[in-house]
Amino acid sequence: MSYKKNDIFLAIMLMIFIISFAVVFTVFFKPLYYFDINYLNIDQISGLDAETIKENYRILINYQSIFYQGTLNLPDFVMSDSGRIHFEEVKRIFEAIQVMMVISGLISIPMTIKKIKEKEYRFLRLTGLITIIVPTVLGFLAALDFERAFILFHQIVFRNDYWIFDYRTDPVITILPETFFMHCFMLIVVIVCLLAIICLGYYRYQQKKIVADIDL
Repeated sequence: MSYKKNDIFLAIMLMIFIISFAVVFTVFFKPLYYFDINYLNIDQISGLDAETIKENYRILINYQSIFYQGTLNLPDFVMSDSGRIHFEEVKRIFEAIQVMMVISGLISIPMTIKKIKEKEYRFLRLTGLITIIVPTVLGFLAALDFERAFILFHQIVFRNDYWIFDYRTDPVITILPETFFMHCFMLIVVIVCLLAIICLGYYRYQQKKIVADIDL
């Protein structure tokens, strides 16, 4: 099947929107962390009660928002200079992803609506195919060795070792276990795959509908 240039462009924009949306949704989806407080015994590991942990986590996550431009102050945790710098770096990355989501959404959503009104659906097939490749490949690599993948990700994204926290100088790490980040990754993969499947499913539905109309 051949695709028009605007189909390819739209598919890429939709892929970027879907992936960035999945990341942003997961980062700000606090119920996942609240579940992990009990599931991973974070309260026992950190020595803090659940409500205190939730309050500090809320502050940390709200800090990641593009709409928040203040400093990070966790009421129950001291923080080293390197730890603070790392959170600032993380914030810049998440802000870039949020901007990417907005821009790709503003481009792809109106184009998608226009295409559907014109009964042009090929872009949905391409979107689904290229979008589902990303979580499939990353999911496979993470499944082989998540800890190694986690370390490699940080080595690629960050140009320093400030992401290696010492619980004695940055005790906040006691409420951010690696397994929680694995759960975040899993949720991102599920969301991306689900949206990719919806694109493929809707394309398939419309194609069957077109064939049925022709037969009539």
